[in-house]
Amino acid sequence: MEQIVCLSTSNFYPYPTRKQNVMLRLPDAEILYFDPPVSYIAPLKDKKARERLKKYRDPGERAGEHITVYALPPVLPFGQKWRWINRLNQRKLARYIRRRMRQHGYAKPLLWCYSPASADIAAHLPHTRLVYDCVDRHSAYRGLLNPKLVDTLERELARRADMVFCTAQGLYQTLKAYNPRTYLIPNGADFDLFSQAAGDNPNHDPAHPVFGFVGMLQDCLAYDCLLALADAYPKGEIRLIGRLMPGVDIAALRMRKNIRLLGLLPQSELPRQMRDFDVCLNIFDPGKLSQDVSPLKFYEYLATGKPVVSTKEPRQVADYADLIYIADSPGDFVAKCALALAEADPEKTKGRLAAGLAASWDNRVRQMVDKLREMAIFTQQTEVIHEDHQ
Repeated sequence: MEQIVCLSTSNFYPYPTRKQNVMLRLPDAEILYFDPPVSYIAPLKDKKARERLKKYRDPGERAGEHITVYALPPVLPFGQKWRWINRLNQRKLARYIRRRMRQHGYAKPLLWCYSPASADIAAHLPHTRLVYDCVDRHSAYRGLLNPKLVDTLERELARRADMVFCTAQGLYQTLKAYNPRTYLIPNGADFDLFSQAAGDNPNHDPAHPVFGFVGMLQDCLAYDCLLALADAYPKGEIRLIGRLMPGVDIAALRMRKNIRLLGLLPQSELPRQMRDFDVCLNIFDPGKLSQDVSPLKFYEYLATGKPVVSTKEPRQVADYADLIYIADSPGDFVAKCALALAEADPEKTKGRLAAGLAASWDNRVRQMVDKLREMAIFTQQTEVIHEDHQ
């Protein structure tokens, strides 16, 4: 049985990202999953963060049969701006993690990291091997960070790792230069869940098309495409499902009567909502962050078999150019949506479903486990765990 300490950048609840999907499927593993820490000043920006300041005192929460989830203690702000602060923070976190490790009988587990900041924690946590799973261009995020420091931390973490995974070609090209044991494995989708939205839309009305977006409403989205689409289809409806990130201005969207903000919904409800979509929307503004993301929503769209209209970024969408519609401007986005609405080719639907199945989390994690076994990082030979949905 592998013992794994996962230092995540996403809370285990409420919405599953790559981190949860990977950890849930790793075979023969007992996992301590640590939610990312909040800073002491986080409540100033997001009032909901206040309740997380003391959550680390709670007992661990069991998630499935092989994962225990813990919150980490709060940390000093500006850890990604000044390294001396990050070092203080990581030493503090390491003391807490070591205590939890002793509680669970972990001696030298596999350390699985998602943040460049973990470069300063590895020396303080006993471990046999280290895996860095890079899911974003972390230095491209906005906020209180020093991009050069973040890149330096990531370079050190990648070089220290026994294996590096990454989700996009641009990340692969960067990290491969630091560690030859770097492998490109994009994000994926829960195919069994999202394929429930496949098939004819029982509520389809050609006079009132439904365009749908699922994902966080964040700064890097191409909102001008949504506005152009809303104006072009005044009798249509644009449904946006996902959390509005703090500080993101969507006042222009709220002024359009045919744009509906449904907020964050439980993942189990998404197939029912997406069944009504006539066209699925993938919208990213150009930029260093956007070009190297691997959006879960894109693979979830493919799993529905429905037409997908996307901006040119992230770059990964070009791999599916024969199955989707790619636009290079707001006007072209509207035109591509018209083509998607008029699509009458069942082979495209079959192709998207096949692509969604190929990108299932079961297949993605199987690829990761195969690489880990090649390097003897994983020694067990059992099959990847398949997550069933009730």
